[in-house]
Amino acid sequence: MASLSSPTILLFSFFLISILVSLSNATTAKTVPFPKALVLRVTKDTKTLQYITQITQRTPAVQAKVVLDVGGEFLWVDCEKGYKSSTKKSVPCGSPQCLLSLSGACSSNGKSTESICSVTPTNPFSVSTSGDLFTDIFYIQSTNGFNPGKSVSVPNLPFVCAPNSLLKGLASGTVGMVGLGRNKVALPSLLSSAFNFPRKFGICLSGHSNGVVFFGKEPLVLHDVHVTDPTSLIYTPLIRNPRSLVTTSQGNPSTEYFIGLKSINIEDKPVKFNTTLLTFKNENGHGGTKISTIDPYTTLETSIYKAVVAAYIKAVKIPTVKAVAPFGACYNAKSIGFTWIGPNVPRIDLVLTNDKVWSIIGPNLMVNVGNDVLCLGLVDGGPLHFVDWGVKFTPTAVVIGGFQIENNFLLFDLGASRLGFSKSLLPRQTECSNFNFTSV
Repeated sequence: MASLSSPTILLFSFFLISILVSLSNATTAKTVPFPKALVLRVTKDTKTLQYITQITQRTPAVQAKVVLDVGGEFLWVDCEKGYKSSTKKSVPCGSPQCLLSLSGACSSNGKSTESICSVTPTNPFSVSTSGDLFTDIFYIQSTNGFNPGKSVSVPNLPFVCAPNSLLKGLASGTVGMVGLGRNKVALPSLLSSAFNFPRKFGICLSGHSNGVVFFGKEPLVLHDVHVTDPTSLIYTPLIRNPRSLVTTSQGNPSTEYFIGLKSINIEDKPVKFNTTLLTFKNENGHGGTKISTIDPYTTLETSIYKAVVAAYIKAVKIPTVKAVAPFGACYNAKSIGFTWIGPNVPRIDLVLTNDKVWSIIGPNLMVNVGNDVLCLGLVDGGPLHFVDWGVKFTPTAVVIGGFQIENNFLLFDLGASRLGFSKSLLPRQTECSNFNFTSV
């Protein structure tokens, strides 16, 4: 009998899991209809600038705070300190769920001869380590797009049990991370399979209040503004980086979200730099442009950073003041004009490869660092390639960070492999904190 190829096994495994998850939920669907969409509340930790959401797992149910990673592979939590649940189950090595996780190893159960699926959860702020794959009941709030609804559950949602040491560098009070990446065991695909809605999700982050992560079918309405209206979103293709930038996953495609960028314009003039950096330069997946909730500010490869900052200083036409790390161009706030939405400074346009334009305006450019000083919120990421031990470098040419995407609605459509973006919601007299989390 002929053996099946790895792609065939993975395809069959995903099909099988979709059927099993749908059947397990169909039992309850006779009395409780599937929700059209789901929401998670997101806040920003003022010390680490990490974005935090709260999940509910286990039997009996326990709420826990985790750090949001839009390109992360897994939901992982610290299981060494007090994780107790009567519904927690190990995922056997070689099972369909284990195959979908692209596991490369197994670990001993210790209680039986059965081996557990072992994966490598990552903390981008510190280290990676090994962890075991389990399932447990998972609860999440439903919504009709306007208001929150009742909590619904997924009986056997895969997650990774990680050691306590993996929490290093995470915001105080958090117990892990939740990944929203492109892989089959990240939350968007798991929820799509469980509730039979499209493989898409949206994020709308706030720097001072509640933001929202939105899974499933539109609409999403913020203070009477329908932010998912197709006529109000601009679309660009999502690009698959053929190689993961996570050391432990190298050899597999990246789970992060890349888009095609062809130029950076200031006052409608392209900034001059080596634009070949904006494409993947080699088999290591270096180069390109990605979206990140891990990087607090947009990070640019050194030569791009220097060119953009120099062009911006020239465009602002106001004397700079002493720079405040990690920024390179700072101004006396009293010399900057303000409108009702924020600092009135030149915008930066990201011109995408399909000729669409993502405009970044003053409130997403100027960071208030205190003492009446505003700084351009761009950071030097270092050279693109590894140069020497001890030298900072970046594998990605442009990383669009959290500050620049706050109060922008981003719709990640995995099924169509495209990103929809709203540009800033502030000129439309709404913001990401306007989703109503209180009325049911």
